Amino acid sequence: MKSHFKKEIALLLTALAFTAGCGKEPPAGGEGKIPVVVSFGAMEKLTEAIGGDAVSISVMVPDGTEPHDFEPRAGDLVKLKEAKVFVYNGMGMEHWADKALQSAGSDNRVVVKASEKVTPILLEDEEEREEHGDYDPHTWLGLSEAKEEARAIRDGLIAASPENRDLFMKNYDTFAAGIDGLRDEYRDKLARAPRKELVTGHAAFGYLARDFSLTQESVEDAFATGEPPARKLVELIRFCRAHQVKTIFTEEMMDPALARTLAAEAGADAETLSTLEEPGKESYLDTMRENLEKIEKAMK
Repeated sequence: MKSHFKKEIALLLTALAFTAGCGKEPPAGGEGKIPVVVSFGAMEKLTEAIGGDAVSISVMVPDGTEPHDFEPRAGDLVKLKEAKVFVYNGMGMEHWADKALQSAGSDNRVVVKASEKVTPILLEDEEEREEHGDYDPHTWLGLSEAKEEARAIRDGLIAASPENRDLFMKNYDTFAAGIDGLRDEYRDKLARAPRKELVTGHAAFGYLARDFSLTQESVEDAFATGEPPARKLVELIRFCRAHQVKTIFTEEMMDPALARTLAAEAGADAETLSTLEEPGKESYLDTMRENLEKIEKAMK
């Protein structure tokens, strides 16, 4: 265990002792709401869709921080201890989750590993697998996979609050219908598109590409670690020219310089897709519709 993590645990114990002395505060967001802690933005959006007004959500990973680079602070662990439900993605996205749960304690919390039943994509790079695990963690960016994750969240919320079962079931059915409609709409549109090559800043859209029979090519690997070798950039420039790629996509949390440089060399435009890693105002379905609109335009 890292020394700074031990310090966080010591701070947690102090904070908990203070909290016990002052009395437990009601859940943020309103009396009677189910206190839920989620790991990062995408889990917030999926939990909002299912929990609705019955839940009060706290997000652990702050804006501007990659979920796999995050380390919990004492305040995060206090919130986690008080939560009735903890929702995280899994697949190696949150390496800190198990330690945080162990440190926070509590036998009554429902833990939802949202990607538990998703069929994973195996990472191709051997070094990346050794460092981060075997699978691409960006499961929530595939529509079919997000539907499965929402189902897991629904079941977790029902376990924590069975009296709200009908609400969670209804909200899930509405969300699932929205996913099915969006998936069917863009399967038809992208099936007719002349291009199938999705070129991205880092390999975050493998599940979305799988859902729509697209081929993903990327500047960086799934975890966007380190600088890509010059050889990789040259290969991608040649790929883009050979396939007449018109758009190269980057993401909000990445330095767009690489994608822009690649786009300029390849004679393409640079565009931004959302990975939903940060909290935002738009719903999951609205954000993914916007992503798919941009992708469809790029494939024409």
